Parts: sequence; structure tokens; C-alpha cells
Amino acid sequence: MSGWRKLGVIAGGGELPVVLAEHLAATQRPYFIARITPMADSALEAHPGAGHGLGQMGARMDAIREAGCDAVVLIGKVERPDLKTLQLDDVAMSMLPAILAAMPQGDDALLRAVLNEHEKAGFRVVGAESVMQDLLATPGAWGAVQPNDQHTRDIGKAAKVAAASGAFDIGQGVVVCDGLVLAVEAQEGTDAMLRRVAELPTTIRGTPQARRGVLVKRPKPIQERRIDLPVIGVRTIEGAAAAGLAGIAVEAQGALAVRRADLVAAANRTGLFVYGFTADETDKA
Repeated sequence: MSGWRKLGVIAGGGELPVVLAEHLAATQRPYFIARITPMADSALEAHPGAGHGLGQMGARMDAIREAGCDAVVLIGKVERPDLKTLQLDDVAMSMLPAILAAMPQGDDALLRAVLNEHEKAGFRVVGAESVMQDLLATPGAWGAVQPNDQHTRDIGKAAKVAAASGAFDIGQGVVVCDGLVLAVEAQEGTDAMLRRVAELPTTIRGTPQARRGVLVKRPKPIQERRIDLPVIGVRTIEGAAAAGLAGIAVEAQGALAVRRADLVAAANRTGLFVYGFTADETDKA
């Protein structure tokens, strides 16, 4: 079913690598956690693996290979490094021309360059959703709250804006309220974008007492889908709620939900909807 014997999890920051590691342990599938230090969550130290700095590509791949892994998944948040101060081993140095060429193009181009190096080293690269199918966003409403007609129109516009900005490898998230684009995600990330929305005048956004507007996250049209699919979790719900939004919509089969049961419970508690839209719903509207 998996097509691999043992999985190397190259783990950046955030909760998603922890969730995946817990799943692999619970299902007793062979794995090795290659923690990118210091950004990887300390909870991963309880799992079999080793930690290396971001620039220690050769040491990390050697450890994964010596552990018997034939496939890898690249997962978790990795901040863009300062190459002037990053300590690079010989393998990372050999990658530098490709990395430098990709960096100005955007995150997807940069991640593709890293992915390609792992494939050249003989590893099969898989997506997190192929390892843990429950992560993948499903169509329709997930919780107790349904989007209304205005929300549906906002979802459609935000999805189109996200596709347009994503074509330039800019970001994956957009906030729209009553047809007005309030924010487009760039390098700051979703959490910071939502904090920015929360500081806008309440005349153009919702409030916790009168919720309006939606956050939409979807993959970039150009995206390599084995890495960096959009992610939502409880913190996303909390940020959207604080910004006065009415809900969150993600592309079905094109986003990952971390601890979905907790996410839905948080949405129900704050009165937000969470909705999985299809490309047919938004792109042809």
C-alpha cells in the first residue's frame, strides 16, 4: 500500500510532524525522525531519530540512509535561512547553486530544489497525506456551522485570488469580507496575516459579536503537492475567531487538517464554520 519499507520523516517546526510521528508509532510502521534543529518540536525527541542543523544535509541524509529508510517525507515549518550565517556541510554546499537560483522564485521553487536533491540521493519522496490519509481535507462542512450565501460568495472570490497569487509563488491564504479582499498571505504566514486582519477597522471586517468574512487556503496552481500543502489547525481557528471571521474554507483534497477533531471542536465552540470546497465550486463560478 505504501510503496516504502521504512520512512524518514524530515521534521521542521510545528505540530504536524508530531502528529505524523504519533500516527506512525501507533500504527507500528517503521520510521525515523530526522529533526531539523532547533526548530523541530522537542516532543519528537521521544521517537527514534536524530537531530541536525538545517545546513547539515549530508549528515541528515546519511542518518536516514543508515537507519534503513528508502523514502522520506518533508514536513513542518522551516524558516528561510540566512545563508551568510548558516553552517553548511559538503552536501549542502554542493546544493548551493540550485538553492540560490530557486530562492528568488518563491517557496515552491525552493522546496522543489530540496526535494530534487533527496530524489537524486535515491530516496522516494512521499506526501504526508499518503502516510496519514486522515490529514487530507474533505469536501463539505466539517462542523455544526454552515456557510451562508454571502460566505459562499466570499469563498469563491478568495479562492480565485489565492489561485492568482499562488501562480506567482506568493502564498496560499486569502481573507475576503463581503467581497472585499482584506489580506493576501505572503512570507509572514497565516497566523501573522490573521493578526494583521484583526487590527483592521471593524467597519470592513467582522467581530466576535457579528462575524463576517472568510479565510481561504488552497495550494498554489504550480505547487509540488508532495510538500508544503496548506495546513490548518486549532491555532488557525483561534486566529480567525480573534479576527472576527465567520469561517475558514480549504480546498478539498488540497489541504491538511492537524488534529481535526480538536479543530472542529474549537470551530463549534467559537461559532465558526470550516468548509472544504472543490475547484469546480469556485473556479467555474
